[in-house]
Amino acid sequence: MAKELDFEGIKKAAQDYGKDMTAFLRAMISHPSESCEEGEVVACIKAEMERLGFDKVEVDGLGNVIGWMGEGDKIIAIDSHIDTVGIGNIENWTHDPYEGYEDDEVIYGRGGSDQEGGMASATYAAKMMKDLNLIPEGYKIMVVGSVQEEDCDGMCWQYICNKYFASVDEAREKIAFVISTEPTDGGIYRGHRGRMEIRVDVHGVSCHGSAPDRGDNAIYKMADIIADVRALNNNGCDESTDIKGLVKMLDPKYNPEHYEDARFLGRGTCTVSQIFYTSPSRCAVADSCAISIDRRMTAGETWDSCLDEIRNLPACKKYGDDVEVSMYMYDRPSWTGEVYETESYFPTWINAENAAHVQALADAHHGLFGEERIGCEQSMDKRHRPLIDKWTFSTNCVSIQGRYGIPCVGFGPGAESQAHAPNEVTYKQDLVTAAALYTAAVNLYDESRATGDVTVFRAGATDNDIK
Repeated sequence: MAKELDFEGIKKAAQDYGKDMTAFLRAMISHPSESCEEGEVVACIKAEMERLGFDKVEVDGLGNVIGWMGEGDKIIAIDSHIDTVGIGNIENWTHDPYEGYEDDEVIYGRGGSDQEGGMASATYAAKMMKDLNLIPEGYKIMVVGSVQEEDCDGMCWQYICNKYFASVDEAREKIAFVISTEPTDGGIYRGHRGRMEIRVDVHGVSCHGSAPDRGDNAIYKMADIIADVRALNNNGCDESTDIKGLVKMLDPKYNPEHYEDARFLGRGTCTVSQIFYTSPSRCAVADSCAISIDRRMTAGETWDSCLDEIRNLPACKKYGDDVEVSMYMYDRPSWTGEVYETESYFPTWINAENAAHVQALADAHHGLFGEERIGCEQSMDKRHRPLIDKWTFSTNCVSIQGRYGIPCVGFGPGAESQAHAPNEVTYKQDLVTAAALYTAAVNLYDESRATGDVTVFRAGATDNDIK
């Protein structure tokens, strides 16, 4: 059973570490750490964990840094991805994105909200658990600084579940649940949409541009397909619509089992994100064209339904065998040189609101901070939403729960709106709030309430032979 907690004592301990968390976060920000280039920030985190007295600190073959506190057989994990996106156009930044700055409320720099701030809170939460004798009996705390999330969400945890543990079954048996520290604007998040990266290839025949009718222009064919992809995203779903839009999944007529879940997560979307072509010259008809489609998936949509939806677009059917629709694969080497090939498919997931691990975080928030989201004044305009909600973007939970069914829940410092934006900031008080909540939540988790599958919807794995 969950224990009685000194909430005021936990809040004080977290506040006492506030300056340390700020310093640690600024140290991480100072090390550029785009996907596959996280080596320096991994060394920074490992050194901090060792300095704080973690029982064990290790770096796995992919380059994830993992710190352990406690000696129990069961595991509660806290995950933070420690890679960041790039800085884009430096002219859009008012200060150096890696030197950054701080004032009384914010910490400025690339990775503050997305999401090295979560790493700072998780690391110090584990330290607090040890200081306050609050590592739950029978458990150990696994603090993960995961790599390559920005490139391929969840691949790092595919590696952990298949390589660090003996098997996915062992990981599922040992890990009670995982807290994602991605930014949540002060909320507790129990799911999000999935996504996949789709490629469409069109074949044509080249000829001299002075007589284009002799060839078969692949770009013209692709133009028709792109128009259909746009219609798929933008159209409604009434009977008279030839291409029924993705909004249809909010309608019980088209999604009878999961329309309510889809309404919770939000509708799926699709957009063309890249275009490629081949042509003998600028004076010739293009003989191939390809596009990438960013497909966001809601409840009720699956990897194969999304591929079939593109294949069945009128323009794709019109051009028949000249069109190939596929899913991208990911095989970029990590900073250690390890390659873990996987699909660019990231399954949708939703937990039951009354799931034991979700309620552990809710009970912790109620005991520490009350019934509503909190934050500094600068952040509160984005926080007038239900305490228990969902992310707009995607996280490593696509693999942990979406692919493998290991329960996940999210609470993290910072704001979704800061992710990938220039002049990124996070909020000092959020670091403290998150560390306190993690410390309380793992102790309020009632294993006796963790019965059956807590998943409301999980898109699951494909039928491809991907580990």
